Parts: sequence; C-alpha cells; structure tokens
Amino acid sequence: MNLMLLGAIAMACFTVSLLFANSWKTTRDRFFLFFAVSFFIEGCSRLMLGLFHYSSEEEPFFYLLRLLSFIIILWAIIDKNLRKRETPASD
Repeated sequence: MNLMLLGAIAMACFTVSLLFANSWKTTRDRFFLFFAVSFFIEGCSRLMLGLFHYSSEEEPFFYLLRLLSFIIILWAIIDKNLRKRETPASD
C-alpha cells in the first residue's frame, strides 16, 4: 500500500511540475519555473523512496531533497516580491 501511495504522490508531483513548466513557457515568469523545478525534485524524491526498498524518509538525503525543494519555493516567492518592487508603477 505504501508503494502505491508513493507512486501516486510522485505522479502528482511530476504532473504539477509539467503544469508549472507549461505556465512558465506561456508567461516566461520565473516564478512558475522555480515551482516546476521544486515539484520535479519532490517527485524524484518520492520516486527514489519507492524504488529503493532499503531507504526510508528518515534518512538525511531525503530530508535534504525536501529542504532544497522548499528553499526553491521560498526563493520563488521572495524573488517575485522583490521584482514587483523594482518595476516602476505605471499610471
């Protein structure tokens, strides 16, 4: 049952990553690109958890992947807000 759920979560992460990549392709906004990369990393993490039976979520490698994913999301939000302030207001 756990392997099936890990596969479903990995598939969902890859699907969301493709949706964000499509949004980035349409708008060329880096915000969507950062989110696409973050969800791709999260999907790879879940896929590796399911493929390697000796691994568990408690290993530092998977925590570091998840931390990297969350840092990318945080950076996307910060970058979006900083770029919004730098552009002059049009009246």
